[in-house]
Amino acid sequence: MSTRRSTREPAHAKSRGSTTSVERAIDVLMLFTTSQGATLGITEIATELDISKAVVHRILTSLCDRDVVIADPESRRYSLGPGVLQLASAYRSRLDLRTLARQTLVQLSRTTDETATLSLRHDWSRTYIDQVTPDREVTMTVSLGRMFPLHAGASSKALLAFLPSEEIDAYLATGAIDALTPQTIVDRDALRGELESIRRVGYAVSFGERQVGAASVAAPVFSDEGPVGVISICGPLERFAPLTNDFARRLLEATTGLSARLGYARP
Repeated sequence: MSTRRSTREPAHAKSRGSTTSVERAIDVLMLFTTSQGATLGITEIATELDISKAVVHRILTSLCDRDVVIADPESRRYSLGPGVLQLASAYRSRLDLRTLARQTLVQLSRTTDETATLSLRHDWSRTYIDQVTPDREVTMTVSLGRMFPLHAGASSKALLAFLPSEEIDAYLATGAIDALTPQTIVDRDALRGELESIRRVGYAVSFGERQVGAASVAAPVFSDEGPVGVISICGPLERFAPLTNDFARRLLEATTGLSARLGYARP
């Protein structure tokens, strides 16, 4: 019986080739997100990704056909196209911040042994929408759904600090800067200075400003449209205070990762 070797490529080989092509196309797209300039040329892409110019040209042609990348015929350079916005819009429309942040709250509570919370802004107030408490005898809990002003407490200040300047001015002009505890900052100049400090370090701290005997650190979660929520770590003041800096570091790591999942790139 004679045998004849088939010249047909095995199915798994084709699969590997297709996977490689997809991976290379994704690498090209991601290169635009990390490049310092808004445009890239074929030679730059080929050199950076260590693939041939012919392969790069083929990938760019396919991406241009779908408006994910656009070409400048004069400069022969490429940039991201409107198709990327459609993808981003579809991704954001399916996101639920409470669901997205849940595992972050669980991890923060587990590693700090304190309560982790998530808050959203509502006009000139903000409200807790989720919390995870530690498994210990003395814990701090928050009232989900209750409204709090934007100037009192770490979560509120973390939201207020990163609003556009005109919105901050409007809030401070409302005349509703009331004290919730003796530690609440009600002087407008002092509050402005506090907000500047929060923007500089990236997080807010409260020692009894919203609730007597409680302490917290809070940092906003960003999308490319600005702050969309805020996460805090909170607990009894005496136990919490010595660990504030460590908690702030853990919090910033967590919120930076969550913001990245929402498409935010820190400037």
